[in-house]
Amino acid sequence: MRPDPSTPDGPTRRLVESTGVPGPTVALTFDDGPHPVSTPALLDALARHGVRAVFCLWGDHVREHPELVRRVVAEGHVLGNHSTHHDDLSTWDPERVRADLRETAAAIEAAAPGVPVPYFRAPFGAWGATPGVAAGLGMQPLGWSLAVGDWDPPPPADELLRRLEQGLTPGGVVLLHDGGGDRSATVEAVDRLVPRLLARGWTFTLPARRG
Repeated sequence: MRPDPSTPDGPTRRLVESTGVPGPTVALTFDDGPHPVSTPALLDALARHGVRAVFCLWGDHVREHPELVRRVVAEGHVLGNHSTHHDDLSTWDPERVRADLRETAAAIEAAAPGVPVPYFRAPFGAWGATPGVAAGLGMQPLGWSLAVGDWDPPPPADELLRRLEQGLTPGGVVLLHDGGGDRSATVEAVDRLVPRLLARGWTFTLPARRG
């Protein structure tokens, strides 16, 4: 588990890295979308199994594909702010971070007016001053307990599935990607993983939120 980040700017908020629910529960989270191919395919897979997830949105991609943001929301999923241009924000001063997060929030608001964005995830997991800024804007900084390395070059679906099944722990928050490259292997791995876990008595929920 990564150490808690802190910042003198605004409320300090620890990263959430679990569901906060006892027993075999898991939260699926997806970064870097929306993507015109991978996001719809992933939404189809989640809908087949009745699973809800968190989509951490890249602001530039939100502007390019606002209809996909609306579909994510319409199908019952929850949004996260993942910055505007996917920059490393860890060395930025709080005012610059705040401006970036607000720009992303404005793009999401334009695509899906009135929809809450309860989470923020820093690109590359590089936090710097972002947790306090995000908390001051009403967002929970969102970490993870399991990352399976589905980014470039993406492993095949069989390997991703193996990493997911071996690495998953009760209450875990899983980091995956629906954008930023070819995510077809991620989509396939999720489509295969979810029914296996459901058959074993696992439930899917959202990451915890701390007050």
